[in-house]
Amino acid sequence: MTATDTTASTLMVAIDISKHRHEVLIGVPGKKRRRRLTITNALDGFQRLATALSSYNLPVQIGFEATGNYHRPLAHHLGQAGFDLKLVSSVGLARTREALHNSWDKNDPKDAQVILHMLEIGAVQFFHDPLVTGTADIQELSKTHEVVPRSKTELWHRILTHYLPLYFPEAKRFHRSSRTDWFLAFLEKYPSPHMISAMSREAFIADAWQVVGRKMSKEHLLSDIYATAVGSVGLPVYPDSDAVRMFRLVLAEGRSLVRQRDEIEARAGELLSDHPDYQLLTTVPGIGPINALTILAEAGDLRRFRHHRQFLKFCGMDLATVQSGMFRGQSRISKYGNARLRRTLWMAGQVAVLKRTNSFRDKFERYIARDRHNAHLRRKAYTAIAAKMARTVHAVVKHGEPYRPLLRGGEPRRKDPCLIRAVEAVR
Repeated sequence: MTATDTTASTLMVAIDISKHRHEVLIGVPGKKRRRRLTITNALDGFQRLATALSSYNLPVQIGFEATGNYHRPLAHHLGQAGFDLKLVSSVGLARTREALHNSWDKNDPKDAQVILHMLEIGAVQFFHDPLVTGTADIQELSKTHEVVPRSKTELWHRILTHYLPLYFPEAKRFHRSSRTDWFLAFLEKYPSPHMISAMSREAFIADAWQVVGRKMSKEHLLSDIYATAVGSVGLPVYPDSDAVRMFRLVLAEGRSLVRQRDEIEARAGELLSDHPDYQLLTTVPGIGPINALTILAEAGDLRRFRHHRQFLKFCGMDLATVQSGMFRGQSRISKYGNARLRRTLWMAGQVAVLKRTNSFRDKFERYIARDRHNAHLRRKAYTAIAAKMARTVHAVVKHGEPYRPLLRGGEPRRKDPCLIRAVEAVR
């Protein structure tokens, strides 16, 4: 049976998703007139739609556009009912709507018509339900981990630009890492330098000894903080004032976000410790637990991409060129893909080139060899490293083999020892 015959005998259903109700357009084989249906975003609406589609006794193919998270419950319910689900690209939908209607005008019934047209011509993608594929927990861990550090960064900028300039401007230089909790705990106990200078140096060191945690040269650090507090220009606020109370409230929120982040990372390690793809990904330089978690959450099973070019396109790292007549523009990455995945691969590549011996460092050094201080060339090199990271990640998972580092001289490690001896003999 040809693809045309299969399409002609299939019930085509287009759904325009919204927050409270969904517009449904049903294309019945052999009939020009389409059936319209409006269902509520509730269980009775889902059941009504499933019953109506099942009454045709035909194979059903349903297409919809991802709209926030409002499409997930409906898609899961229809998938459990046995219907074939297809995802329509938002960019493809917008371009097709403009081409069909010669206008940028947009409304729900018109979107349903365009989705149905894209279903009929096959311009759709696969929909993978995270609950069915088993990636729902991984996705929620990854998304929540992204939100928590972002909230902590926003809060830390608020501390740097508002609270510290008012009460303890000189304390900023003692902050070294955003992953440490001791600095927030120290400010929570001593929000004003006048609370420190009111004590003697020895009394302050004894009182703050447990607050700063495990530090090398702790006494030297506390002595430096005490000397800084004595000469501070911070405002002399009272310890029981509302201003100090608000400062401590913000600091407590920051410490809570640090605990949430640590709890998510610990849970991610427990959940993925026995995952074979996670173990393979962490062998790649630059891929740590959180980067591996993000890759698994955003890409799912990497084996579904038959070639690494498909994975590069999914990430938005495929090359695109503007060409018309005699003009040909410069090839650039398209960026029409998963932005979180692309950012993760970029960050992993930057970490990988800092390590001493691996193929990423070797490629980066060769790329910038002609002008090491050229910022534009280094940016292009980082882009090339990110693309190589995507290819490597796909390869190690698809072939089920861990990453193999370089030997001396930049030669890749080979399994055959005779081949290794032959290469050394040629050298």
